[in-house]
Amino acid sequence: MLPSRVVVVADAHLGQVPVATQVAFHRFLEAVPDLGDALFINGDLFDFWYEYKTVIQRRHFATIARLHALAAKGIPITFVGGNHDRWGGEFLRRDVGVDFHAWTLETELAGRRLWAAHGDGLTEQHWLAAATHKLLQHPITARVFGAIHPTVGSWIADKLSGGLADHTRDAQVVDRAVRAQAVYAEQLLGQRPDLAMVLLAHTHRPAVATRSDGRVYLNPGAFLDGGKYAVVTREKVELKQFGD
Repeated sequence: MLPSRVVVVADAHLGQVPVATQVAFHRFLEAVPDLGDALFINGDLFDFWYEYKTVIQRRHFATIARLHALAAKGIPITFVGGNHDRWGGEFLRRDVGVDFHAWTLETELAGRRLWAAHGDGLTEQHWLAAATHKLLQHPITARVFGAIHPTVGSWIADKLSGGLADHTRDAQVVDRAVRAQAVYAEQLLGQRPDLAMVLLAHTHRPAVATRSDGRVYLNPGAFLDGGKYAVVTREKVELKQFGD
């Protein structure tokens, strides 16, 4: 049977958040079987993820172990990559048991036809974010980065992540991005009558917009912001906060 109650989460940014946030996310993963019967991660679970051929990033081992344990319990896990963790692949799929997709995904979610993407590159309101998206999506970038020693690569990623985050503190930029995302989702639903839901993230702002025909745009918000997530069933879409 297809999952009928799906837990949707995004933007935990593990690796750059306080330890307490990571601990809370691990408790959240352990609670997923009580919250729903499937998990959908819509990008930026990790603040930096690169799938090396022979190395697993130590800082994320505890999270990977919990994802593996959750999958072993029979909970389907879908992961759409974000701008911070798009460089995944066979390790996540084969060894961890996660259905990983780097860019966009069309699938069934709790009986709804879904189009999902993290959201970067679609409605960017800052030139630095738009330029970074173009750089990261180029296949040569990933190959070049893979040739760098993992310790050095992680150091570079940490430095870039801190610098690139500066523009997100501008409330006006984020507000424009939130509005642009809503317009993008509405236009996509208008163009694609077969879709029942559009799922985005990236702005860290939760949103549920239900059209008169019952079709929905969802942004679950950022888990790093107090444990925000969403639950989707055929009947409704609910924004939640872990621990409430």
